[in-house]
Amino acid sequence: MQDEPNKENTDSVASPEAGTTVAEQPRNPNMKWYIIHSYSGFERKVKESLESRVRAFGLEEKIGKVLIPTESVTEVRGGKKYTVERMFYPGYVLVEMDMDDHVWHVVKSTPRVTGFVGTGQQPTPLSEEEVQHIVYKAGESKDRPKLKVKFEKGETVRIGEGPFATFTGIVDDVNEDRETLKVMVTIFGRSTPVELEFKQVEKQG
Repeated sequence: MQDEPNKENTDSVASPEAGTTVAEQPRNPNMKWYIIHSYSGFERKVKESLESRVRAFGLEEKIGKVLIPTESVTEVRGGKKYTVERMFYPGYVLVEMDMDDHVWHVVKSTPRVTGFVGTGQQPTPLSEEEVQHIVYKAGESKDRPKLKVKFEKGETVRIGEGPFATFTGIVDDVNEDRETLKVMVTIFGRSTPVELEFKQVEKQG
C-alpha cells in the first residue's frame, strides 16, 4: 500500500501544483552560467524554444534559468515618459546549466542558436565576477530604470529640483554614462557651473 502515494505524485506531475514543486526543488550545485549566441532579433524566440525543450526533454535538473540581459530605460517622447526594456547584449542569451554532452546538444540544436561562447569547442562558463556583473545588473536595472533623454551642449534647460530649482541654465557638458550634466547657471549676475543629474532637469520648450 505504501506505493500508492508515490503513484499519486507521479500522476499529478502535469498539475500546476506539481510544477510549483519542481521549481522549489534544491538548485543543482553543479549549474554554471553559459552564454549562447543567437541570431540578433530572435533572442526571445530562443529563450521560449529553449524553455519548451527543457520541459519536453525533462531537463529541469540540468538546465535552470534562461536569461536575456535587459535594462529598463525611461524615454521621454512628446513630454511623456515611457519605460521600455532594452537588451544590453543583443544576440546573446544566458543559460544556467549543468553541462554535459546531452545538454550541450539540446541547447546547440535549438532553432536560431548559432553556438556557445567559449574557447575552441569547449563552452566556457561565466566567472562569479561576470555573473555578478551581468546577471545582477539585469535585476538592478529593473528596479532603477535609466532615464534616456538626449541633452546637447548649448541647449537651455530648466532645473526641477534641488537648491537651484526653477533656475534655467545652458548645458555645458553631458556625461551619458553617469547621467549627469554640467549646466551654466546665472547666479547673482555671474555664470556658475552646476553639476546635475538628468532627472533633475527638463528641456525648455
